[in-house]
Amino acid sequence: MAGMQRWRGAHPHSHLAYAALPRLCSRAPPEHNAPRPKRTSSAHGRSLRALAHADRGRGRTLRVGRSRNPVHGQVESNHHHPFFNSPTDLLLLAYLNTGLDTFSSTAAGVAGSASTTAEVECVRKKGCCLCSRQAGRRRQARAGGAVAMAGVATAAVSCMSVHSVLAETKLGRGTKSVTASSSDLRSASSSLRGARLSSQCTQRSHARMASKTLVAPRAVSDSQNGESCLTPEAGRSVLGIILGGGAGTRLYPLTKKRAKPAVPLGANYRLIDIPVSNCINSNVQKIYVLTQFNSASLNRHLSRAYGSNMGGYKNEGFVEVLAAQQSPENPNWFQGTADAVRQYLWLFEEQNVLEFLVLAGDHLYRMDYQNFIQAHRDTNADITVAALPMDEARAEAFGLMKINEKGRIIEFAEKPKGDELKAMAVDTTVLGLDEARAKEMPYIASMGIYVVSKDAMIKLLRDDFPEANDFGSEVIPGATKLGMSVQAYLYDGYWEDIGTIEAFYNANLGLTKKPVPDFSFYDRTSPIYTQARFLPPSKMLDADVTDSVIGEGCVIKNCKIYHSVVGLRSWIAEGAIVEDALLMGADYYETDEQRSELLATGGIPMGIGRNSIIKRAIIDKNARIGENVKIVNRDDVQEAARETDGYFIKSGIVTIIKDAVIPNDTVI
Repeated sequence: MAGMQRWRGAHPHSHLAYAALPRLCSRAPPEHNAPRPKRTSSAHGRSLRALAHADRGRGRTLRVGRSRNPVHGQVESNHHHPFFNSPTDLLLLAYLNTGLDTFSSTAAGVAGSASTTAEVECVRKKGCCLCSRQAGRRRQARAGGAVAMAGVATAAVSCMSVHSVLAETKLGRGTKSVTASSSDLRSASSSLRGARLSSQCTQRSHARMASKTLVAPRAVSDSQNGESCLTPEAGRSVLGIILGGGAGTRLYPLTKKRAKPAVPLGANYRLIDIPVSNCINSNVQKIYVLTQFNSASLNRHLSRAYGSNMGGYKNEGFVEVLAAQQSPENPNWFQGTADAVRQYLWLFEEQNVLEFLVLAGDHLYRMDYQNFIQAHRDTNADITVAALPMDEARAEAFGLMKINEKGRIIEFAEKPKGDELKAMAVDTTVLGLDEARAKEMPYIASMGIYVVSKDAMIKLLRDDFPEANDFGSEVIPGATKLGMSVQAYLYDGYWEDIGTIEAFYNANLGLTKKPVPDFSFYDRTSPIYTQARFLPPSKMLDADVTDSVIGEGCVIKNCKIYHSVVGLRSWIAEGAIVEDALLMGADYYETDEQRSELLATGGIPMGIGRNSIIKRAIIDKNARIGENVKIVNRDDVQEAARETDGYFIKSGIVTIIKDAVIPNDTVI
């Protein structure tokens, strides 16, 4: 290990690379008493010094100079290694990772000349040597080592791609200068990372690629999001602010004992997991969540799900809840979205960031905020508003925006109708929509998601609109009137504002749609994170389950479930029928002894009792539904408040309140 320490370079990932070397080849680092390998040529030294100079330009330190060996008393290279000992050895990693064909084309591209045949042949021999030494069980270990070593190689190649380092390669008697083109080296970098990356970024940032490199490579993806080239990266330059919303009266009774972002979603998740996961997947690591109503369950969920997973050594990531508070300067609670941000502006401005990413906590969608932020920077905007294309039928229910030929917002209208609605039609091809869809959707609606430059936010909330309470109706239109640059950014994907019982119900059951659900939790590149509960797999005993989503830890016995979402820890007894329903599950288990005792004393255990029928209903957590109960809205009631009986009816959907008890033989 001591010998290994001597060869560790100054690159931040070198410890991974050198730790992997014993797995890559059978040669271990020589001990102190072993003869030192032959030093490399002066051309090698000059090449490494050029790389070091490039690295210093990128804010890193790469030591290439000479140092005195304390044992042998001889001069050695800090980056010397007995096997990887020349600049072209970086190509060996490409050979190991991508195969001979890709390696040959990459080597030819880097060299730009056929005169590097000797070097290429040397690499081939080393690659074959390594491959022949690794067989059987060690093949997987070798692959892991190659990936680890790729971190160092990628850094060097990236530096070369930016600064076009002139590498000197000694061939025979003479020395030949080789200039590596940035596109070829980017291709080599991509292959070493193991991800199939485009050499070009999104069209908006194509002009900036001459001086920027790809920052955030992706793994295998089901998403259609493109790559972005944020500099500086979002993790260091963007602060996420998630607005928890108000009292959630439209979602009542689901918000009776919890904040709106804490409402369960999709069997295993909560609403707040959507914006937080989008932030994490977009490399936005500094996140505040603002709330003031029933925040206990929200605080508990965030602390358990993200409290210990975001920060760390040299990592300033966090997810923190900021509850409404009174102060000598402001004795009031949050009066709106803008007022909530204003009250904590003193805290936000302490963060060394360029932009604030303002999000809502009750929307269901998947979005790469890096592209959103990139568009904001490319247009030099003060504010960028996420916009959703709309047809005329839906447009009346939203706040609409009008843009000019450059995508700049020039007018707002809140839920217009008639001639006022027609006047808000725009050419959405300006924002990137194709002509066919642009004709179908000639309106754009605000999603309530904004990127705001830090200085612009401070000026707007403190100086220009110190009394404004809402972003959408006051601050953003006001900024437009002041002549500030307010841009629109088109998001053409699934998005749902979960603000009502009906919208919440439809969004959940949309997860069961065939063949493709409205929103999918099955995305390997952009997953939705949540609290790790360590529950057992769900158990289904003689059950008939069709077109449904079943959460963790459920016990389902000899019943029928169709087109429904069943939340975690749900208990459904024999003979029950669940159809077009949303069951949120339970916060804890009841033991068999507890359930038997309740049944023996005339009580009702948690879950769905025997022979009960649940149709077009929402069953909140910990509800106790007795035997032979029918929740079917028999009289087709559209609106009813029966809180004392344990349920509400909104838009014809029956909602059983959390912790409610529905006696045996009840008919709703």
